[in-house]
Amino acid sequence: MDVVRLVEEIKQKCAGVELQNEDVYMATSFHDFIQLFVRRLRGEDQEEELIIDYVTKDINNMTVKMPHQCFINGKFEDAESGKTYDTVNPTDGSVICKVSYSSVADVDRAVSAAKEAFETGPWGKMNPRDRGRLLYRLADEMEQHQEELATIEAIDSGAVYTLALKTHVGMSIQTFRYFAGWCDKIQGTTIPINQARPNHNLTFTKKEPLGVCAIVIPWNYPLMMLAWKSAACLAAGNTLVLKPAQVTPLTALKFAELTVRAGIPKGVINIMPGSGGLVGQRMSDHPDIRKLGFTGSTPIGKQIMKSCAVSNLKKVSLELGGKSPLIIFGDCDMDKAVRMGMSSVFFNKGENCIAAGRLFVEESVHDEYITRVVEEIKKMKIGDPLDRSTDHGPQNHRAHLEKLLEYCEIGRKEGATLVYGGQRVDRPGYFMEPTVFSGVEDHMFIAKEESFGPVMVISKFKDGDVDGVLARANDTEFGLASGVFTRDITKAMYVSDRLEAGTVFINTYNKTDVASPFGGFKQSGFGKDLGEEALHEYLRTKAVTVEY
Repeated sequence: MDVVRLVEEIKQKCAGVELQNEDVYMATSFHDFIQLFVRRLRGEDQEEELIIDYVTKDINNMTVKMPHQCFINGKFEDAESGKTYDTVNPTDGSVICKVSYSSVADVDRAVSAAKEAFETGPWGKMNPRDRGRLLYRLADEMEQHQEELATIEAIDSGAVYTLALKTHVGMSIQTFRYFAGWCDKIQGTTIPINQARPNHNLTFTKKEPLGVCAIVIPWNYPLMMLAWKSAACLAAGNTLVLKPAQVTPLTALKFAELTVRAGIPKGVINIMPGSGGLVGQRMSDHPDIRKLGFTGSTPIGKQIMKSCAVSNLKKVSLELGGKSPLIIFGDCDMDKAVRMGMSSVFFNKGENCIAAGRLFVEESVHDEYITRVVEEIKKMKIGDPLDRSTDHGPQNHRAHLEKLLEYCEIGRKEGATLVYGGQRVDRPGYFMEPTVFSGVEDHMFIAKEESFGPVMVISKFKDGDVDGVLARANDTEFGLASGVFTRDITKAMYVSDRLEAGTVFINTYNKTDVASPFGGFKQSGFGKDLGEEALHEYLRTKAVTVEY
């Protein structure tokens, strides 16, 4: 109450001055407080105005304003080398703008800023509840700019605007709100230990932030993957340096702008667009980074893990490739199995880490299932992602489209039956036809390898052969997600118990939620995004024992 009285008395006598109780707590001697007060009266402690060299576009019935430089220590600035690269709109292949190409020196400056923000800045000293308040404010800023964020996501990644608005951006906002609520609920435990009589002991644990964390995200959900990782990282009290995918940097840079507007202190969040081989490698090697979270391919994940071990044994979490099986039994709700089976493959034009990489359909309904899927594909509208009636937008970038076409050619050559699609759409941009293969045998390339595109791979299994299809479904080095469709709850639970995957969907698919942990088994990686478990990826446990 003495502090409240002091602050309120000064505010009453000096109308217009902004003071908080924390100003007294951070300036605990009278001399320090007077110095702070005088600076505040002079306006010297006001935050510097954020200067942004926007690229603007009149598109989607709005003027979109996009930052395009590195974001280091609360400021947008060119890469030290002055290098830039083009980010391309996959709808027509046009260049959206030039983006700064971060160097190793830029990464080092960002890490230094993040370290200072953690060790001596206000973020490291902040009350967890106040930290949560800032994350709530950030979620509000994102919500106020959701149409702009979704538009940027659509032109930079090819995501259909309506999907980007609901999922790419909508789930990102939900994620920050969810983890904002966790900030003041990160607790340790008390532990009974063996007493050293006649003394008494109290042992308790504390959950502490790790320090500077690095995050490397993929190009399929540029904003959502940023949110899934950085929200938990920030809620735990860490600072971060984040590298967006080289081909989709723009929503991450817009997000950086919104963090400043939300009042996140400088240095807490740094965004480094550029190459994985340069920026990502330096993050893996950097001795001051204590944790690296990565979503991407299994080969790159292995390289990152190796570099993190050699550098300073930094903590690692990896969400990697998948070849998720979806088993459809003859006793399923066929309407739902067709609808959700298509969603499991074609959602976000197949650029979905948990996409059903292989469908196993019971023999009795196999032909009917394929016929109905093809009928529904023919109704899909392929086109401009900003058109509200579009179902299927362009693939993310040219190299990925070419890889998908090669994937389909391999499937044909190996003897799988191309039922539908398999070609590039005859129009500008990187559009791929939704594709269906049947007659896929276990030894084939397309039965084993992930397409990461709109390619449905269907295999038949004998009626009633539950254990046989389970063995085939589990015969993969991946274990990210899986699914089963059946009206028999006993069969459903039996199958879910035996599927080797971090997520199992029963009579649904793609139903992720911010409160549910997400992550894979085997070579799909380890560690969790989302849910309470995600916080543990960004915390360390300290045990304290007191004798009295």
